[in-house]
Amino acid sequence: MALEDTLKKLNELDINDIDFSRVGVWPLAGRIALLLIISLALVGGGYYFMISDRYQQLEFAANKERELFTKFEKKSFEAANLDAYREQLAEMEETFGALLKQLPKDTEVPGLLEDIDEFGRGSGLTIQKIALEEEQVGEFYVELPIRIEVQGGYHEFGAFVSGIAGMPRIVTLHDFNIDTSKDGGALLNMVINAKTYRYKEQGEEG
Repeated sequence: MALEDTLKKLNELDINDIDFSRVGVWPLAGRIALLLIISLALVGGGYYFMISDRYQQLEFAANKERELFTKFEKKSFEAANLDAYREQLAEMEETFGALLKQLPKDTEVPGLLEDIDEFGRGSGLTIQKIALEEEQVGEFYVELPIRIEVQGGYHEFGAFVSGIAGMPRIVTLHDFNIDTSKDGGALLNMVINAKTYRYKEQGEEG
C-alpha cells in the first residue's frame, strides 16, 4: 500500500507547486521524484561521457585488430614462401643476365652486320643493302633498326630468315616485303626491317 500511495502522490504532484529552496520539507513523493531525476541524469551523463567514449575506443581497437591481423596473414604467407621467392628471383636474375649477354655492344654491331651479310650470301642471295638506321632509345634498352634488301628465290629467302633466327644474338625481323624484280627476271626482291637491341646504359637519355 505504501508504494501505491507514493505513486499516487507522484501523479498528483504539480511542477508549479515545487519550491526548490525548501527541498528538505518536501513531501516524500517529491523527494523521491527528485532523487529519481538526479539518478537518471547521473546515469545518462555517465553513459554519454564515459561509456559511449569507451565504445568508440573499443570499436576503433577492433578495426585496428582486424587490420593488423590481415597484415599478419599477408606477412606470414610471404615469410612461409620466402625461400621460393628467393629461388624465383635468382632464376630471374640468371635469365636476365643470359638475355643481356645476347644484346650486342656498340663495338659488336659491325660484326653483327657482317654475320647477316654472310648468312645472306651463304643462302644464295644477292645482298643489295644492309644498313644500320637511327637508334630508338627505350626505357630499358636501345633499339637498333637494320634495313636489309636482298634478291633471290623463295627457298633462299627461307634459308636466310632461318639463319638469322638461329643467331646467338637477338635479332627480330619485321615488315617483310617481297616483289618481283624490276628487270622482269625470275628473281625476287625482299626488303626486311630487322631489329637488334643493346642494353641502355645508366644516364643515357631516352
